[in-house]
Amino acid sequence: MEKGTTYVALDDSKRKIVAGILRPGDTEPELRELPNDPHHIRRLFERLRREGPVVACYEAGVSGYDLYRQIVGLGVACDVIAPALTPRRPGQRIKTDRRDAAKLVRFFRAGELTAIHVPAEAEEAGRDLIRCRDDIRRDVLRWRHRTLKLLTRHGRNYLGGKNWSRGHWTWLRTQHFALPPLQRAFEATLFALEQALARQAELDKEIETLALTDPYREPVGWLRCFRGLDTLSAMILVAEIIDFQRFRRPRELMAYLGLVPTEYSSGDTQRRGALTKAGNTHARRVLIEAAWHYRHRPTIGPALASRSQGQPPAILAQAWRAQQRLHRRYRHLMGHGKRPPVAVAAIARELVGFIWAAMTGRESRLQVA
Repeated sequence: MEKGTTYVALDDSKRKIVAGILRPGDTEPELRELPNDPHHIRRLFERLRREGPVVACYEAGVSGYDLYRQIVGLGVACDVIAPALTPRRPGQRIKTDRRDAAKLVRFFRAGELTAIHVPAEAEEAGRDLIRCRDDIRRDVLRWRHRTLKLLTRHGRNYLGGKNWSRGHWTWLRTQHFALPPLQRAFEATLFALEQALARQAELDKEIETLALTDPYREPVGWLRCFRGLDTLSAMILVAEIIDFQRFRRPRELMAYLGLVPTEYSSGDTQRRGALTKAGNTHARRVLIEAAWHYRHRPTIGPALASRSQGQPPAILAQAWRAQQRLHRRYRHLMGHGKRPPVAVAAIARELVGFIWAAMTGRESRLQVA
């Protein structure tokens, strides 16, 4: 940055913003409190720009990316900061908006903050649609549990096969209770489940249509070549990661997804623990679910062959190497006494390496012997 740059850090909330301002040569920040509305934000930055160059930042939170786009629209460079990576003093037990703004602007000028990738508006819209579908998926799971528990409490258990099969649904719709309040409760619960399933199916169609448009068509097609990934899971990965090229090495992507182990090492002692789970939960869930498919021997079934038609040979070769390597790795881990969830987490981590190589056009170091 230029020596005459003014640094601004915003601590934003729903109704107000506290701005920490460090002008050139200042050692203590100026703090201003203003309403969280476009008019006051524009006035603040117009005044500061008359004094010289300005850069701004704020932590990702309630304001989303609209505040970022507004500031950039005013001609001011802006960073959105990852809150989990902001340095914190262990002994600091007092937290206020003014203290946070002052601390943030000091770290900003010192270059101690980590900026996150800001998606374009179209990318954010697609991600919101996919996350909405994931919320409805959880609603479906909850209503299924409520329906089964209601029936179990009153001695109604389905013994004719698997739950939620066609036969199970036929059995559900024939259930009747003598007491009107109980019958009403059952009907309301079943109706809520059916409505959630209908909303989920509707959004599935919307996502499939979106996957056929630019810029999703090509990366989704490539990801569908990998075992365990279909349109929905591929769309989740593309929408959450957005640009695979921004990760220089596969380990950076593994860390972003929270699939690397925690570590507490000092001197000659090395201690590694469970996964950090500090990254993107949506993408991590999809990868863990996909990793379970690599328990089975490598093969290309009819569904995978259909998904792979017309895709580049380099992507197909990478997906096939992934099948061979990850199946052999799973067998090795299980043979050494690892529990299945632990082995699958390791498979998911290595699957990220193959996906990164395919999506960036680079060779993976995980080659099959």
